[in-house]
Order: sequence, then structure tokens, then C-alpha cells
Amino acid sequence: MMKGKNASSEGYFVLLGFSHWPHLEVALFVLILMFYLMTLIGNLFIIVLSYLDTHLHTPMYFFLSNLSFLDLCYTTSSIPQLLVNLWGPEKTISYAGCMTQLYFALALGTTECVLLVVMSYDRYAAVCRPLHYTVVMNPRFCHLLAVASWVSGFTNSALHSSFTFWVPLCGHRQVDHFFCEVPALLKLSCVDTRANELTLLVTSSIFVLIPLILILSSYGAIARAVLRMQSSTGLQRVFGTCGAHLMVVSLFFIPAMCTYLQPPSGSSQDQGKFIALFYTVVTPSLNPLIYTLRNKDVRGAVRRLVGLERPMHS
Repeated sequence: MMKGKNASSEGYFVLLGFSHWPHLEVALFVLILMFYLMTLIGNLFIIVLSYLDTHLHTPMYFFLSNLSFLDLCYTTSSIPQLLVNLWGPEKTISYAGCMTQLYFALALGTTECVLLVVMSYDRYAAVCRPLHYTVVMNPRFCHLLAVASWVSGFTNSALHSSFTFWVPLCGHRQVDHFFCEVPALLKLSCVDTRANELTLLVTSSIFVLIPLILILSSYGAIARAVLRMQSSTGLQRVFGTCGAHLMVVSLFFIPAMCTYLQPPSGSSQDQGKFIALFYTVVTPSLNPLIYTLRNKDVRGAVRRLVGLERPMHS
């Protein structure tokens, strides 16, 4: 067995990505580029529109802007590197680049888990506590919740990244993935990584299962409140916003659970790549569509922005 060593002396990793299927690389390049451009345009659209239109200066759109900015950063942390690797023969990434990618991908993924809980609490407060909503979800509290989401994500990532950084790696530097992710890097180790895998499983349970339970609890309370509603327009409005959020939650949490809630040694790497492709490429591009497609607030804001509708004066 080759002597274990830290990879910083080697200077780079080889991201194998989809090199096992060279005939797929051109098609994947075109498809991923399209989804990436959709992600950039759709999420920037939500951020700019939420900033420019005063009717959208509400907690829901404040958190949605945070989610859009998060998705922009999340995809940009891995997709440009993947596109470069798919386009050319070189599949390398520097050691510093790999560790940076690992840190930001994990930080932003964890932040999204917490932010989706915050967004479900906002919907719970709006539907179940409508008379107290503006008092409960005041701007200061909203900013505090957003900051807590980002801080918890980056703190959790610092813990994992440092643990992964100190794991001695074997002589070969081939990462069987398209970006630097903790489970893929642990497979390069020459030593027993069960402690790392256990830490990953515990913190993933905290940041994936607990948020999911809290989100489902919020929507259980919302469902009970909705069933007591008499107004059909109220029902439609609640189902519109909450249905969109539940769809986003499903698209994010199901792939995350498949990746992080099983030991790296027990999962199929090829299957893991396609699951990761879904939550790094597809989900961030669909979020803007899901939230805006049938949303009257957004349609009204667009019409006001292009001058087709006069803004209402109080």
C-alpha cells in the first residue's frame, strides 16, 4: 500500500466526473450550460424584482431573495469547473480549489436546509397567525433568521472541511465525482474513516432530518388551518404559495438525503453523481420557475416594472 500523505504536496486532484461515459460529455455540457444559464437569469430576476418593487418588500420575498442568491452561489461553486472539465481533456482542479469548492458547496447546501425551515415558519406565521404576522415577522427578526441560516451553514462546513482536510490520502489523486464533495474525498483515504463518516451522518441528520421534520410540522399546522377556511380565494392563495414551497423542499431534501444519510462506502458512486447533478444543476434552475410561474404578486410586479400597470397609491 502506498504511503498515506496529505494531498497539498501533490498540488492537484483529478475530477473523473463523467469520463466513464465520454459519448455523454458533449450532451451533458450543452444540457448543464442551459440549466446554469436558466439558474443565473431566473434567480437574478427574482433578486432584482424583489428589490425594485415595493409591493414585494415582504418577509416572504426577502427570504426568497436570500434563497435565489444562495442558489446562484451554490451552482457557481461547482458548475463552471464541471463545464470546463466536460469541454476539454483536462479534468484537474488544484488542491486549494478543491478545498474551497468543498467548503462553499457544503456551507451553501447546509444554509439552504436552514433557510427552507425559516421560509416554512414564515408561511406558518402568515396562515396560522395572520393578525400577529407583521409583529412576529418584523424586519429585525427576519434579518436575524437570515443571518442565523448563513452562519449555521458556514460553521457546519468549517467543521467538516477541517476534518476532511486532515484525513491522510492515498497516493492516487483521482476523485470519482464531478466536484469536491466530502463522501467522494473520504473514499481516497488510506486510513479508517468511520469517525469522519459518523460525524457526517450525525451533522447531516441535524441539518437534513431535523429541518425536514420542522418543515413538515409547519405544513401540518397550515393544512389544518386551511381546512377551516371558508374563502375559496384564500384556499387557492395558500395552496399556491405553500405548494410551491413544498415542491422546492422535495426537490432539495430528497436528493440530499440520498447523498448524505448513508455511509460513503455503502453508496454507488455513479448513482451519487447523477443525484448530485440533480441538486446542483436542476433544482436551483427550477426554484424561480416554481415560485413565479403562477404567482400573481410577481406577475403584477413585472407589469408595473414594464409600465403596463400603474402602481397603486394608498
